[in-house]
Amino acid sequence: MRPAISDLPKAHLHLHFTGSMRHGTLLELAERDGVRLPSALVEEWPPELTAADEKGWFRFQRLYDTARSVLRTEDDVRRLVREAAEDDAADGSVWTEIQVDPSGYAARFGGITDFTELVLDAVRDASELTGLGMSVVIAANRTRHPLDARVLARLAAQYAGRGVHGFGLSNDERRGDTAAFGPAFAIAERAGLDLVPHGGELRGPAHVRECLTHLHPDRLGHGIRSAEDPRLLEELAERQVALEVCPTSNVSLGVYQTLDEIPVREVLSAGLQVALGADDPLLFGTRLAGQYAVLRAAQDFSDAELAELARMSLRASHAPAALREDALERIDAWLADADLPPARDKMAP
Repeated sequence: MRPAISDLPKAHLHLHFTGSMRHGTLLELAERDGVRLPSALVEEWPPELTAADEKGWFRFQRLYDTARSVLRTEDDVRRLVREAAEDDAADGSVWTEIQVDPSGYAARFGGITDFTELVLDAVRDASELTGLGMSVVIAANRTRHPLDARVLARLAAQYAGRGVHGFGLSNDERRGDTAAFGPAFAIAERAGLDLVPHGGELRGPAHVRECLTHLHPDRLGHGIRSAEDPRLLEELAERQVALEVCPTSNVSLGVYQTLDEIPVREVLSAGLQVALGADDPLLFGTRLAGQYAVLRAAQDFSDAELAELARMSLRASHAPAALREDALERIDAWLADADLPPARDKMAP
């Protein structure tokens, strides 16, 4: 029997805040406050999704916004973070970077600064409770004005080294002018933050090049469609830009039709670092360990290949050096156990 993926130490680098919520928690909070949920979030969960066109993305975003609306109190926020930490720890994560756009919660929680401090406090408590290392990426929304992104970049810079380590850019990749967000990323870069925008999922290699030119990423959220341009893969490898690949969301949103089409091995063969992520488990129905499991099942990834993906996730992370080195040693131990032959039946001759 192959070793459990949940026992494989790994880092989780692509996890959105509301999207990390447990389905059961969504149902419970909605019932508490009389929030009527669409059937796609109740009896038809996980929902059938697509982002192939604007209508499909709008439906996805509407479901996300509905889920966000059930977060009404500070205790709700703390519960979400605690449960996300518990779930990641159970999946073998030793380090989780959770991404949040404070402007989406500011009206209910006293503004972007108050909400950020609430999240950071919740992350500290959850980390202490579970033993999971955690940090925060503040992300701007590319459907909003680039000036809003500058405000968030300054906010992220204010908390750099105090629970915030990165700055991102999310939402529909086909919206907005990527170059216009360059000044916000320059603010974050001067503050020493990791730069982790989304790119190369709903749009192809040309947009990845825009991100490289204007946003100077350390990692790309998704980035998987870079595989369509071998020269781009070479450039990403030379720049040491890691990719946060989210297999189940790629299929759910229609980027690829099946799991076996996702070109993970092509990207790895080009010398890139790949960190698997769950993206929005609440909407896609699969958490961190599931991303490794689908590659094991759909693409026949060996235990050695899965172990290397786990190592890459740690190398691409902002985890402290001591935590990273300990986890890397534990990955070696996991793989050594995987290589052991199955125990013989003691009753056999």
